[in-house]
Amino acid sequence: MNTLIDPRDLAVRLTDPAWVVLDCRHDLSDPAAGRAAYARGHIPGARFAGVDAELCGLRTGRNGRHPLPEAAAAAAALGALGVSASSRVVAYDAQGGMFAARLWWMLRWLGHDAVAVLDGGWQRWLAEIRLTATDVPTLAAATFTPRPRPVNVDAAAVAAHVRHPGQVLVDARAPDRFRGENEKLDPVGGHVPGAVNRYFMDNLADGRFKPAATLEAEWRAVLGSAAPASVVHMCGSGVSACHNLLALEVAGLGGGRLYPGSWSEWCADPARPVATGRP
Repeated sequence: MNTLIDPRDLAVRLTDPAWVVLDCRHDLSDPAAGRAAYARGHIPGARFAGVDAELCGLRTGRNGRHPLPEAAAAAAALGALGVSASSRVVAYDAQGGMFAARLWWMLRWLGHDAVAVLDGGWQRWLAEIRLTATDVPTLAAATFTPRPRPVNVDAAAVAAHVRHPGQVLVDARAPDRFRGENEKLDPVGGHVPGAVNRYFMDNLADGRFKPAATLEAEWRAVLGSAAPASVVHMCGSGVSACHNLLALEVAGLGGGRLYPGSWSEWCADPARPVATGRP
């Protein structure tokens, strides 16, 4: 269970102290919405992991809307939520796994593979299990020692790709934002020249991840002859790109890297090139 887990498989483990459930619900247009939703009801025993808090580093105005935290800071935040080297972690949200996948990727970046995303999220949990709680569990802090892996790249690496195309750069944003239309989150619309678009929601059918064989076929069409491990993934702020990385892992095509700063970092520097329209 290091990619996806079904609600029924999670339900039988809720009382197991080795399992840590983290609620990652969030709304990009209303940052307080996730914690408010958690307060109204959550999976029993779940702790809240804020996208703008535990899953985000310090913003400078030039490093993106959700910069990757330093490894030590991320490890400390996760340890405070009860995650240790022996924990089995399950992350969920109500947005198709968009935010839960960020936690999934971060734990794997830090060297912890025992983490899965609840397939179908909060909605499927309510439909199939119907167990909720409003109490905030008492946190037993743990020691989490990070072992960071080289699974991310910086803006300089992406700029090198622009100058010397040779690797595939996949952008997970909605097609209209990728084309530079209807941009409401970042000050500049468009995409990195040479990038291709794979909207993260295309990984889902009826709120759940598509079967592995389906994802494999769809992603091979996106990647062409490129080796999955050579691909760099980005989005608006390094969040929904993790959904694509999770989908590739489900499909057996893992190994790609994340550009955490993504479009919100890229477009903060007017010297960086911008493309609009279809590639």
